[in-house]
Amino acid sequence: MRQLIVICSLVLLFASCNRDSLTPTPPTEVLKPVSYFDVSYGTQELQKMDIYLPGGRSADSTKTIVVIHGGAWIDGDKSEMTFVVDSIRRRSPKFAFINLNYRLAYNGASNVFPSQELDVKAAIEYYLAKSTEYAVSKDLIILGASAGAHLALLHSYKNDPEKHVKAVVDFFGPTDLVAMWNEGALQLFDIIQLGLIIVTGKSYTDDPAIYTQSSPINFITPQSPPTIALQGELDDIVNPDQTTMLIDKLNSKGVSNQFVSYPNEGHGFSDAGNTDALNKIIPFLALHVK
Repeated sequence: MRQLIVICSLVLLFASCNRDSLTPTPPTEVLKPVSYFDVSYGTQELQKMDIYLPGGRSADSTKTIVVIHGGAWIDGDKSEMTFVVDSIRRRSPKFAFINLNYRLAYNGASNVFPSQELDVKAAIEYYLAKSTEYAVSKDLIILGASAGAHLALLHSYKNDPEKHVKAVVDFFGPTDLVAMWNEGALQLFDIIQLGLIIVTGKSYTDDPAIYTQSSPINFITPQSPPTIALQGELDDIVNPDQTTMLIDKLNSKGVSNQFVSYPNEGHGFSDAGNTDALNKIIPFLALHVK
């Protein structure tokens, strides 16, 4: 009798296992592309961003490119960088994107530095906190143009202790505000110095700390992320020496970098220059962001 009970139990066990083995595993859901516009990451009107999530994304492999517009920290809008988002998406559709606005400085009195720096930090922290919901990894690339490139470099070198930033793309961005101030002192009309006072609220003489603390070049270490810098030699807004100093500092610290110089481009590239730049950025990212 006892043997019969054991046999019956084994029969039921194997039958159960067999039924389980025949139950099909549900297919993994393939996520569809989705975009969210004017997502607030703060309480101010300009603290908003657009989010583009690709189809088939996953928390294991989907990297995000953060895009930051220029405008001398006093002007500009994320809509100006939509063409960059679209151009990279066509070339490499695997990336997610956030294209962000930030508070703009006004007349040396409101939203002065470090408001813009803090906004970039807040936007990225907001996005990373939702990485599980968005089904993306926490690996970032940050791309900026002009003042946006300054903010991209500053965040990547200064405000990323957990090293989420795997690469940074610099389109003709200021890198050393102290050097910019000193350059302005050589001008007949101190346009550069006046611009810096508008965005910092202080002259360098009155507050040297805000200039040094807002200069990306001062925060480069051997652990800084790989950097590609694209600079027009005819730039009359941001002296090309700003990029040269950046590359020299990166080299001195052993940081992987690529310098792309455009002899016939100024501050803001032609269509041909932008196309060439984007075609160089993609292989740089493929090499350094795994």
